[in-house]
Amino acid sequence: MTSDAVPALAGRREWTGLAVLALTAMMTSFDLFTLLLALPHLSADLGADSIEQLWIVDIYGFLVGGFLITMGGLGDRIGRRKLLLIGASVFGVASVVSAYAPTPELLILARALLGVAGATLTPSTLSLISNMFHDQKQRGLAIGIWAGAFTVGAILGPIAGGILLEHFWWGSVFLLGVPVMLLLLVLGPIVLPEYRNPNAGRLDLVSALMSLAAILALIYGIKEAAKHGFGLVPVVAVAVGLVIGALFVRRQNRLADPLLDLKLFAITEFRVGLLGLFTYSVLTGAVLLLMTQWFQTVGGLSPLQAGLALLPGMALSTIGTTVAPIVARRFRPSVIIGVGLLVVVGALVWFTQIGPGTSPLVPVIAFGLWCAGGAPLLALGIGLVVSSSPPEKAGAASAMPQVSNEIGAALGFAVLGAGATAIYRGQMSDAVPAEVPADAAAAARESAAGATTVADVLPPDVLATARDAFTSGMQVVSAIAATLVAAAAVMIMVKLRHVPPLGAPAPTEQPTEDPTPEKV
Repeated sequence: MTSDAVPALAGRREWTGLAVLALTAMMTSFDLFTLLLALPHLSADLGADSIEQLWIVDIYGFLVGGFLITMGGLGDRIGRRKLLLIGASVFGVASVVSAYAPTPELLILARALLGVAGATLTPSTLSLISNMFHDQKQRGLAIGIWAGAFTVGAILGPIAGGILLEHFWWGSVFLLGVPVMLLLLVLGPIVLPEYRNPNAGRLDLVSALMSLAAILALIYGIKEAAKHGFGLVPVVAVAVGLVIGALFVRRQNRLADPLLDLKLFAITEFRVGLLGLFTYSVLTGAVLLLMTQWFQTVGGLSPLQAGLALLPGMALSTIGTTVAPIVARRFRPSVIIGVGLLVVVGALVWFTQIGPGTSPLVPVIAFGLWCAGGAPLLALGIGLVVSSSPPEKAGAASAMPQVSNEIGAALGFAVLGAGATAIYRGQMSDAVPAEVPADAAAAARESAAGATTVADVLPPDVLATARDAFTSGMQVVSAIAATLVAAAAVMIMVKLRHVPPLGAPAPTEQPTEDPTPEKV
């Protein structure tokens, strides 16, 4: 097949398959939101201590991030549908075990298994979409719907989890994904075609172990730095992760059939799209964390109200990820992404003007603008990363956006979050009078949440200073994020200006043989 051939349009089977894949993607974003709601209940029932609670929350994300590259490469070798169905089976079983776990240890083990299974879902679903939809316009819309499904899950997760916890026991939240996985197992073999690379070699187990060790060490070290500061343990963990990562890169360059083909990074669309997604996750994740804290510690909202304040933005993000690929049929992706990121910059600049007396409605509106502006990057950026890779390597390429998101979000929380904390503690170091009890004074100097907790024993001016200090930290972080997002917007508009609208021929495109992957 040559580049001037008209690609076949997807039919009813492909769109039905997309609906199943989107449901699967939606369920993966349910996890964290429903778990946080259930954590107090399960901790009391199982007697989980603080360390066990941390592992219950964190182990899933650790193993998802650690196994993504391996699972993407494995899908290219054994078949993406086969891997997806295996992962769905394990995910369903692990969900049932989690729901009925009698001890914290078994729950941690079950959630670890959930993480390994979850790592199969994103690269498998995304790479299958890239093979099911050959027309660029249809593929762009399909990826946009798939990306929007994650936001829908983030919206519906807390609602569904809250309803279940209102009427059932804590384990019921883990059962939410079981019907979807059963649906996938029934319909998957019918509506999802199988794709694999017929020329792929055996999976290099050494590379798989190295990628797992590198990513786990990096994410663990960065998260520990976010929680406890840059002490010895997180610094050593990050250093170990970087060293193993460098050895992993060296090994991939020497292998005839690498787990991750580093030649992908020579493709401008792949490299720039991935860098844009990484930058966005680093910067905006930290600001989102600070904003949700501001709603409660400064804006005076309850946790439920703070969660509801995010819903308009999430809804706009869902709409934006679906609409952006349609708009990209007429305008270049670089223009749409760049303009969207400039809207994000405007929202972040607005955050720098928020003060302790600002109405919570203001950040709700600003967050809505931010989500609408960032949606084109999420939909079109992922599309550029996946579409620019060779079909036989789509599985490994499809893992990279989520890997960048996992590491980027953790890095943003650690670095920018630490910066905001340092500003807060610097302003609060001499703000608490000596007559305040030592425990309350320490809590007030530690964080704005701590100051709010002990507000009844603090002089009013100290609590006001705490709110000012927290807001100052959020303003500085928002300003830094705005500057770097603006730089990312310029980079994308310049580096990707050659990419035509979806469905239009690339002016420099040369006819090449299509290494058609094996279809089963």
